[in-house]
Amino acid sequence: MKILNKKIAAKKSSAAWIKRQVADPYVSMAHKDGYRARAAYKLIEINEKFKFLKNGQVVVDLGAAPGSWTQFITREFPKSKIFAMDLLEILPIPGVEFYQGDFTTDEALNWLVEKLHLPLDVAEHGTVDVVLSDMAPNTVGHKKTDHLRQMVLLEYAFDFAKRALKKGGTFVAKSFTGGTTGDLLKQIKENFESVHHIKPPASRKDSVEMFIVALGYKGK
Repeated sequence: MKILNKKIAAKKSSAAWIKRQVADPYVSMAHKDGYRARAAYKLIEINEKFKFLKNGQVVVDLGAAPGSWTQFITREFPKSKIFAMDLLEILPIPGVEFYQGDFTTDEALNWLVEKLHLPLDVAEHGTVDVVLSDMAPNTVGHKKTDHLRQMVLLEYAFDFAKRALKKGGTFVAKSFTGGTTGDLLKQIKENFESVHHIKPPASRKDSVEMFIVALGYKGK
């Protein structure tokens, strides 16, 4: 691996990152399989365990950049319709509708409401089979602060899932070690038939990320 920027290459943190990338089997697998990021295997492994993805579904992928989760779904479940969103630009994937913007803004939510034909009355059932959220905040290195920021994003995603999901739908979202707050976890459990926590093998051992898998949305 050749590093053109010598200043970056000289930094110990950059050198450690490069060494980790070279030694990471998931990075090699992603390159071989044509995925944009090793993160694809997190969703692959979660789905292998819980088998919630099926052909012909409507799926929302939040925090989608660079698009590896969406790539996996379009390959394995080509009849599904995917709506993906991220602050960062995502290179096009055939058949997928992308929105570049902040999910927490009214503009982004209105785009989703329009594209998904969600009812204006939040008490009515939604139109989505699966809501995925791999959203994560920019971390500051302070564990408590980073955890709180992640919980804010999780709560936004959960509120959207309650509005968007069909009865029986699935919600999968990134959390951090330490889990959700007691009140938020209670709300998720009240709205789904079963709720699970998983750290897929593709998540690096030194990563604080984990995922909540909520199955069987009970509806309004």
